[in-house]
Amino acid sequence: MAWYWILIIPVMIFSLIAQIRVSSTFRKYNQVPARNGLTGTDAARTILDMNNLQNVRIEGVAGELSDHYDPRSKVLRLSDSTRNSPSIAAIGVAAHEAGHAIQDSVNYTPNKIRAALVPVANIGSTAGPYLAIFGIILSYTAQFGLTLAYIGLGLYFFAFLFYLITLPVEFNASNRAIKILNSSGMLAQDEIKGAKKVLSAAAMTYIASAITALLSLLRLLALVSGSRRRN
Repeated sequence: MAWYWILIIPVMIFSLIAQIRVSSTFRKYNQVPARNGLTGTDAARTILDMNNLQNVRIEGVAGELSDHYDPRSKVLRLSDSTRNSPSIAAIGVAAHEAGHAIQDSVNYTPNKIRAALVPVANIGSTAGPYLAIFGIILSYTAQFGLTLAYIGLGLYFFAFLFYLITLPVEFNASNRAIKILNSSGMLAQDEIKGAKKVLSAAAMTYIASAITALLSLLRLLALVSGSRRRN
């Protein structure tokens, strides 16, 4: 399994850099006020109304960069660092989350797939690896242990699919946000560049998560395959 550590260490470094970059980029542009004077809440509400989504509520949520859209309750939640800030970063993040609401309203296919994967992906990401390892250990004394290992591997595969399908969903939401901010004139061209940098930095974290999930899946697959050959 030496290959796993050779690959995972650079990925861990990349993940750390991505986290640092998204935090530093957001804080940088969160100190740059947009010339239109709109807050994150104002921007999100404007974009939602432009797309006939008056039914989507906007609520606050504690924390920094904890912004998200809840498709079940049709609520867009903006964090403390976003909702009342009239900055380029806040408007960019709010527009991104509004982009998710638009995806939901138009039944964007990758978004529907991701939503369908959530229940099994949650189980797979938490229980899958443990079940696979337990099954491998049990296979030394019981034949059905290998079956458990494959079940754990299968569960984690759905978790990996969730991370994978998240990429086009997040990229599309950012593209929608930038296009709307640009076409509506909500941000000037020089301000658009700042919003793009914030959203691009955030995208790095999703890429890092997907690569990490892939390596974990390959590691589990190698362990289970090795156990099958032994038996």
